[in-house]
Amino acid sequence: MTTPTPQLRKDAARNRERIVAVARDLVDQGTALQLNDVARRAGVGVATVYRHFATPEALLEAVATPCLEGLVAHGEQALTDTDPWRALAAFLSRVVEAQLTDAALPPVAAAAEDALPRTTQLKTSLERVGTALLERARDAGAVRPDLAAADLVPLMCGIAHAVTVRGGTSGDRTDTARRYLATLLEGMRPAPPRT
Repeated sequence: MTTPTPQLRKDAARNRERIVAVARDLVDQGTALQLNDVARRAGVGVATVYRHFATPEALLEAVATPCLEGLVAHGEQALTDTDPWRALAAFLSRVVEAQLTDAALPPVAAAAEDALPRTTQLKTSLERVGTALLERARDAGAVRPDLAAADLVPLMCGIAHAVTVRGGTSGDRTDTARRYLATLLEGMRPAPPRT
């Protein structure tokens, strides 16, 4: 269950949006978030940034929130697919794509602790959806029985990391990610019966 977010005054809401937009630009550029720098670029006081985000980690999580929300929504939609294998494969593809296209997602997903309760809620929902998709596929005999739900996050992070290390253009990285994911998905299938 989500905790209701208190309504901000209009000026406070505008400041928060401006801060998150500046942080989004910095993250996309590969620049580490420093709250003083964000305040300067957003044209607000440092105290304003700290009122909204106590730490750079909290701000980074706010930047990643729309992506996490989108992944949860996609996973919930995938649960309505009547083909468990197709649903799982589409969900995992979306997760890998998100890790490559949203620079805020990998560090937030990999963090052992969350700065914001909303991040914890979203990560828990994402884990729940991923587990349900995997269990449906396993129950249908589409996935090897020894694959555990706890394996999914490290496997997806591993693909994203391998693609990043390999480098190349955005198109190259996308092609590489698809190839790596296809290889992983093939390895997730149950072994054919021995004759």
